[in-house]
Amino acid sequence: GRNSHDYRPLGLGYANLGALLMSRGLPYDSDAGRDYSAAITAVMHGAAYAQSSRVGRDHGGPFPGYAKNRDAMMRVMRKHRSALKDIDRTHVPKDLFEAARKIWDDCVDLGEQHGYRNGQATVLAPTGTIGFMMDCDTTGVEPDIALVKYKKLVGGGLMKIVNNTVPMALTKLGYTQAQVKDIIGYIDEHETIEGAPGLKDSHLPVFDCAFKAAKGERSIHYMGHIKMMGATQPFISGGISKTVNVRKEATVDEISQAYIQSWKLGAKAVSIYRD
Repeated sequence: GRNSHDYRPLGLGYANLGALLMSRGLPYDSDAGRDYSAAITAVMHGAAYAQSSRVGRDHGGPFPGYAKNRDAMMRVMRKHRSALKDIDRTHVPKDLFEAARKIWDDCVDLGEQHGYRNGQATVLAPTGTIGFMMDCDTTGVEPDIALVKYKKLVGGGLMKIVNNTVPMALTKLGYTQAQVKDIIGYIDEHETIEGAPGLKDSHLPVFDCAFKAAKGERSIHYMGHIKMMGATQPFISGGISKTVNVRKEATVDEISQAYIQSWKLGAKAVSIYRD
């Protein structure tokens, strides 16, 4: 309780990131997907702390523990800003990257003048409950679990649904409405996109999920999960709650490395899920 009063920590985050990447035709496990995610996280994190500084300026000053931590905190804030240089700008829309850059300049300038009202502003939580209430296809920083999901009906029974993001992604990738209908129908019948009529092999990674489909072979490699944490963690003041999925045949050493790399990248709660 004392820590909460002294540092006023918050936990802003997001949900549906994986669905956003898919809808834009970006594989979750790709440099382009990671750079896009990093830029979005940078905007959220910088805007949160900039507003925290304004709140402190106008309503009561910085958090009580700020004075004794000022130099260390400002050093960390400048490190957050400098992490923008690790984002490949060619993978990010120009306006998004420029927004992140400007927000972080404002954030640091405001902090140097007024401090911050909150010692912590952001974390990446699982968002399981709120994400499902918002009808998100994905939760937190996670990729999609599977392209086909089942929903329980109030009166009993189940309804099978192909994720809403899939037709958006196919349209973004240039498929016609007739092709989209055929591919969605194939997924609904076979519960995998692998082998769908007219789908280019080069587009398969866009639809890779955390779980391997029962009739498919593809899934996101465990390092794809870990690299996403590495891309977003530089723009988070707290930690990341993340599931790292590994294949059933994974060795003890591979599982060990998944844990070690996850903790190195700042995960606050890591689940290693073996299919």
